[in-house]
Amino acid sequence: MIVVLKKGCPQDEVSRLTHWIEHFHVSVNPIVGAETTILGLVGDTSALDKDTLMLNTWVERVMKVQEPFKLANRQMHPENTVVDINGVKVGDNKLVVMAGPCSVESEPQICEIAAEVQRQGAAILRGGAWKPRSSPYSFQGMKAQGLDLLCIAKEKTGMPIVTEITNPAHIELFEGRVDCYQVGARNMQNFELLKELGKTDTPVLLKRGFANTLEEFLMSAEYIMAGGNEQVILCERGIRTYETYTRNTLDISAVPALKRLSHLPVVVDPSHAAGIYWMVEPLAMSAIAAGADGLIIEVHNDPAHALSDGAQSLTYEHFARTMGKLRAIAGAIGRDI
Repeated sequence: MIVVLKKGCPQDEVSRLTHWIEHFHVSVNPIVGAETTILGLVGDTSALDKDTLMLNTWVERVMKVQEPFKLANRQMHPENTVVDINGVKVGDNKLVVMAGPCSVESEPQICEIAAEVQRQGAAILRGGAWKPRSSPYSFQGMKAQGLDLLCIAKEKTGMPIVTEITNPAHIELFEGRVDCYQVGARNMQNFELLKELGKTDTPVLLKRGFANTLEEFLMSAEYIMAGGNEQVILCERGIRTYETYTRNTLDISAVPALKRLSHLPVVVDPSHAAGIYWMVEPLAMSAIAAGADGLIIEVHNDPAHALSDGAQSLTYEHFARTMGKLRAIAGAIGRDI
């Protein structure tokens, strides 16, 4: 339920109405905009009568939210949310590129790649320490040692880091060191992990599962937000279809759809969507043109010998060329990188 207050409603009236509503065991999320203040009501609102709410002289109107996701819903929060990742703002007018290798392999490797992608305009370093893989025999990442190496690269470059977390028990190890948690496609509905991340105040990059609807995707974001952490970034990374030419099928329509349904920032991962390095550039360009707030791109110093996902990783030269084209697309739609 959404309670829209009249323009100029004083803060003491907002507080008084909020306290009254909370007596019905409903959580109230005030959203103060430039013109209007909105009270987003989350929980069982069946005991709250619309007509009774309208008796308050400062209430403009009361609306029901039909979708099951409440906190992530744009109706609840008309203005775009901007997520701050240690000084890098995602969801603002400036587009954010997160780049780096699929997996951390060594200190020289991660530090060299970090310096190069930063030189080309990437604002955030991505890299996997724990790597969930389809095969138990594939490289699973350097785990805690990989996390240590990411922190060394961060210290040398000043770049915030985003890396995947797979286990709620690892939060204590990650907290204070990682600037943004990444929840991978396989863990999008790992609800126990999402609940625990909701208790932190660290931003979360949530990837869409490869066979999940947009509503299911937003309900996963809702799990994190319901715990108190509203710093969530949605990531479209391709879905599974009958097509086998590419690794996944990039659902570019998800970008404008999610922007319409939700106030949360949306980024796109063209690397995992295609699984083919030469497709990353055109898919990245398409994502920016469709309204994405950023990209997460895999870059490697030697893709042919990468321990994971070398086929979809860009070389330094290819990444530099791609960044140049992305700047042109961004400029054409009134944005910047």
